[in-house]
Amino acid sequence: MPSDSLRTASPPMRASDLLLPPEVQQVLLSIAKHRTLEDGQWVFQSGDPADALFGVVQGSLRVSVLSAQGTEAVVSILEAGHWFGDISLFTGLPRFNHVKAAGPADIAVIPATEFHALIAARPDIHLAFTKLLCLRLRITTAWIDDAILNPLAVRLATRLLAIDHRGEQRADGASSGTHLLNISQDDLAASLGVSRQSVNRQLKLWEQDGTLRIQYRKIELLNPRQLAAHAQPRG
Repeated sequence: MPSDSLRTASPPMRASDLLLPPEVQQVLLSIAKHRTLEDGQWVFQSGDPADALFGVVQGSLRVSVLSAQGTEAVVSILEAGHWFGDISLFTGLPRFNHVKAAGPADIAVIPATEFHALIAARPDIHLAFTKLLCLRLRITTAWIDDAILNPLAVRLATRLLAIDHRGEQRADGASSGTHLLNISQDDLAASLGVSRQSVNRQLKLWEQDGTLRIQYRKIELLNPRQLAAHAQPRG
């Protein structure tokens, strides 16, 4: 039987874990064209051709999937510094999810031909994207394990930490600044496969203990260290 140390859960991954190195970001931004989006405007939808790599320059984007019945589930919220669309570029297959603006946003766009030429000429950038893909696989696997093994409170806290792109620097309480998470309770519920009422009930409890504050279509994170404690499974 595995030892207790082997069963100990690793710290939850956060959105900041999925950022490319600054030097790679600079190269990408130097060759990208910029595009302004209005709230709700599509970047691409499932089935669209893989014609470009995208990066969030300002604002937030919603990544979602649709069931056969038309039910939308929000997979993630992308904020400034995140690049996406690379999976379809590497596989040559159509887009498999939907991405649209969650409020006004600015994005960087690199056509597929330029992206492929770049990674062919720069093995270090190719390696950076390979590492990024592996990290995405790891966090997806962790979310699956989380959904199977943990109660809603742990899953919800883990998801909020993942959305908080500054949480890695603040989860130990080193910073007292608050942070607005640009996600609604409806989106949280859809991403976790539970009802909005269940999410609201748990958020209200955390509001009472000072972990966060509920706002319209946003969650204000007040105490990341306490939220990190809520994300730990109870033995």
